[in-house]
Amino acid sequence: QVQLVESGGGLVQPGGSLRLSCVASGRSFSYYHMAWYRQAPGKQRELVASVTPGGRITNSDSVKGRFTISRDNAKNTVYLQMNSLKPEDTAVYYCNADGAGGYWGQGTQVTVSS
Repeated sequence: QVQLVESGGGLVQPGGSLRLSCVASGRSFSYYHMAWYRQAPGKQRELVASVTPGGRITNSDSVKGRFTISRDNAKNTVYLQMNSLKPEDTAVYYCNADGAGGYWGQGTQVTVSS
């Protein structure tokens, strides 16, 4: 099975930036649709951004123009560059491989607060 290991979360002030990384085990990474989800307290988990094996990107309306997803297949890694962070971006961010029925990371906390 695939193991996803996330890093890069933390505390940041509004307007600041963070870059999340997700490293996947296994040799099938290049074939997976990869995505970042987030879940805030009291809310359902929502899709933030996704990237296909071919590099096509989809962003949620809430993060368009601020977040950028990318992947490096040679490193089995997907990134989420988060700029212009807002308090409402505070959530646990989860890395996902191969769709909702696929694999999930453990989650990393992102807190945006002054």
